[in-house]
Amino acid sequence: MAQPQPEKRSTRRFSLDLPISVKFLDNGRQELAGHTRDVSSRGVFMYLDAEIKAGAAIEFVMTLPPEITLSNPIRVRCAGRILRVDKADQEQGVAVAIEKYDFVSEE
Repeated sequence: MAQPQPEKRSTRRFSLDLPISVKFLDNGRQELAGHTRDVSSRGVFMYLDAEIKAGAAIEFVMTLPPEITLSNPIRVRCAGRILRVDKADQEQGVAVAIEKYDFVSEE
């Protein structure tokens, strides 16, 4: 029987199904909606209904809930690069490395 591999991640990952708005910077700033599977300070795994390639630059906005922020919900705008795409049926799982982020004030 295979032994479980030790966790190699250096930051905590939160299992969160959050709505997310994604812009593809390499493709005329096409905008799509999706949802997350898990979130950490260094990356996000999300599901999208679009053809995506590893290496593409993206920008996305999500609202972190009070369970994570320990205060009010906070909107965060992130820029990153797609590391991996897991294709399945209509939705595709996308692993994204976060390169920078900013907190977004409510307009």
